[in-house]
Amino acid sequence: MNRQNFSRRKFLQTSGSILAASATYGSDVFSLPVKRKIGVALVGLGYYSRDLLAPALQLTKYCEIKGIVTGSPEKIPGWQKKYGIPDANVYSYETMHEVANNPEIDVIYIVVPTSLHKKYALIAANAGKHVWCEKPMAMTAQDCQVIIDACNKNKVRLAVGYRLQHEPNTQTVAEFARSKPFGAIESVIAKAGYAGGAPSPDHWRLKRDMGGGALYDMGVYPINAARYTTGEEPIAVTAKLEVERKAIFTEVDESAYLTLEFPSGIVAKCAASVGKEMNVLRATCENGWYELSPMQSYTGVQGKTSDGRFLNKTIVNQQAGQMDDDALAIFHEKPVLAPGEMGMADIRVVEAALRSSAQGGKRIVL
Repeated sequence: MNRQNFSRRKFLQTSGSILAASATYGSDVFSLPVKRKIGVALVGLGYYSRDLLAPALQLTKYCEIKGIVTGSPEKIPGWQKKYGIPDANVYSYETMHEVANNPEIDVIYIVVPTSLHKKYALIAANAGKHVWCEKPMAMTAQDCQVIIDACNKNKVRLAVGYRLQHEPNTQTVAEFARSKPFGAIESVIAKAGYAGGAPSPDHWRLKRDMGGGALYDMGVYPINAARYTTGEEPIAVTAKLEVERKAIFTEVDESAYLTLEFPSGIVAKCAASVGKEMNVLRATCENGWYELSPMQSYTGVQGKTSDGRFLNKTIVNQQAGQMDDDALAIFHEKPVLAPGEMGMADIRVVEAALRSSAQGGKRIVL
């Protein structure tokens, strides 16, 4: 990666960083008038759509669930009954392109395994629909660029599902990168992981070519956190991938440990795991520190500073806030807070970390 192309200025201007949230939407993002609600179709009806996005859409002010795309016909009746989705707004993966003729659907939200993000994002963009894509954005930075180009070509908006970019305490930490209330940042620790049960042997999260493993599954949390906490783009990465339950994780990493180096000299120690609990973001500065713990939970993100302040702003629902912000960006032709360039920057680091680990922890210059 050309270092000049991803300078701090570039990061703040083109990534839609959360540092610009208040400037983009004003002091009250939810006061802006809109003509109608954005119609959203969910692509993939697994856990995240079923238990988080669909319920969150019942809490949004500017969005509503209007359609579904699924490869599981048995799920359709339940979704139709629960959310009042008409037959005309139900699609299979094979018929998804026909959404181009459906004026009730404005946005296609891609919620399938990472390896399929590009395929369905391109179908959505070519159908003339705005694209919301879950993170990680795609398997490679090249795939991310293809998605970005398709959305630009079709003049549709692209937003990546970084819900924490819309979370108020996270926004405070990102603002600290600019205001530096404790002086220059010296180091960052960012860790995100869970110790849940093992997936079934055929689950996509255990398949390397589908985007499985800790680095893809959880790695974008600490990588993205290191970027918004420093307000800089990393210039080098050193990585180590580990597996403890070798009988289960035969193809992918169970834990990933990354050291990111930044232009100002800041070093970020990052970790991700699907076998260990870890959930903290901490910045150590020349005159103090601040942290979020937990830093990436669906609810209850909170923290504190070395001078006794609490970072404890609340948000009713992270996913609802994310989708409402992105809907307002569409309505008012404003920048989204987490555009494709942000997702692509994280995947560049993921790819470099894979190369580093494959070469025995070699330092990879970005």
